Amino acid sequence: MFEPRKTTPHIDDKPGLYAALEQQVEALLDGEHERIANAANLVALLFHSLPQLNWAGFYFLSGNELVLGPFQGLPACVRIPLGRGVCGAAAERRETLIVDDVSTFTDHIACDVHSRSEIVVPLNAADGVLIGVLDLDAPVVKRFDAEDRVGLERIVARWIAAIDR
Repeated sequence: MFEPRKTTPHIDDKPGLYAALEQQVEALLDGEHERIANAANLVALLFHSLPQLNWAGFYFLSGNELVLGPFQGLPACVRIPLGRGVCGAAAERRETLIVDDVSTFTDHIACDVHSRSEIVVPLNAADGVLIGVLDLDAPVVKRFDAEDRVGLERIVARWIAAIDR
């Protein structure tokens, strides 16, 4: 059974913050394999646990585009072609992208004018199939770093394992 933590480590302790989040994600996903339900709970947890976010959500691959899934934040772009924007580029490359300042990213798609930095983690299934991406935006430049990449990739791996059963 999932029980939210009363206290979460501060952003200055990112390894501790992500370790605590991983435990919460494990409990949150325990016994549930439905990807939309798990995605909705996961983005709610991330949005309310990670500081300095203004958007968190999933985009799922459908044909040659990403389609908006569960999210927290302002309304967003519904469809993103592969290769377009940070989400489309991360999906096409199948690698996590960190953009320190979205105004410097060629072809950035501005769904929320307050977003200044972004991290996008691809959802690569165990069999190599791309499922989509997890997208987090922040209203400050340089919000995301290598510690965020490692922590979020581990959390995404747990989400994929839960739906892959």
